[in-house]
Amino acid sequence: MRSFVLFASLCGIVLSSVWPLQMQCYHCEETLLNNDCSAPKFIVNCTANIQDACQKEVMVGPHGVSYRKACASYTTCLIASAGYQPFCSPGRVGSVCISCCNTPLCNGPRPPRTSRAHAPSPLNPTHLLVLAVTVGTLPPAILL
Repeated sequence: MRSFVLFASLCGIVLSSVWPLQMQCYHCEETLLNNDCSAPKFIVNCTANIQDACQKEVMVGPHGVSYRKACASYTTCLIASAGYQPFCSPGRVGSVCISCCNTPLCNGPRPPRTSRAHAPSPLNPTHLLVLAVTVGTLPPAILL
């Protein structure tokens, strides 16, 4: 059974590198707060193998909060986010905050808050396997 799990995980890695899943993000330009463009009509398919992330800019102007959402390269988005970090002061006029994420539709509406304490997200076995192969160590359970 463990061999099958390992084989299935490796096949998933190989197939995802040959046929990558196309990222989907919300896309809009400078939409005011009362419409943060998180409706299905704003969903776009990103360019495969190039745009592997979603970006969200939140800008506070004299007339309110506006959004800009788009597909992006994750690396480029992180660089832009770091460059705007000094200008990110949520709630202050003139603030520009850029966030990057790399899961489908992650630049959409925030999930509702729950009253329980924040629980860590479960670890994805495929990501763990890739990390283990990259580092050169596999847990003994996977090797069996």
